Amino acid sequence: MPKIVAGWLEGARQVPTARFNRRPAGTDICLIVIHCIALPPCHFGGPHVDEIFLGRLDPTAHPYFKLAAAVECSTHFFINRTGLITQYVSCLDRAWHAGRSVYRGRPECNDYSVGIELEGCEYCAYTTEQYDSLKVCVAALRQAYPGIGDKITAHSTIAPGRKTDPGPYFDFSQLGCNGN
Repeated sequence: MPKIVAGWLEGARQVPTARFNRRPAGTDICLIVIHCIALPPCHFGGPHVDEIFLGRLDPTAHPYFKLAAAVECSTHFFINRTGLITQYVSCLDRAWHAGRSVYRGRPECNDYSVGIELEGCEYCAYTTEQYDSLKVCVAALRQAYPGIGDKITAHSTIAPGRKTDPGPYFDFSQLGCNGN
């Protein structure tokens, strides 16, 4: 079973980005937020997810990218349709995945959470390979950061009205939790 070592998941493809900052001093990592992304929407594969998280998305490559390229975002992990895990930000640092958000009354989820993006869209099922890799990633995170426990939620839960991902096709029971 891979482990988190110095904030990085052993065996994951590592593509470090400069789009992160430090977590507030003394912050315990105690939440996982599940997201989905596809660039352009509902199109899978290609270099565009790396490009957006690295700040290199060409706004002229697709009409959707004109606005998306201006968004400063990142995530800790991305799991593509084949199950490949890519890590962009150390878990010890704050990725920019949740935006304005609240979990169980606690604001600013980026401060204390780890973001995991799945290649997909709200309107299609996720692959078995993605769930298998997600389980490996979640197990490693739970081992490294025991405060997570069963606190795994959807982006839509922490940013209702603003976000809808990972959508109704995501099955939280695969992770042994209900996503609340």
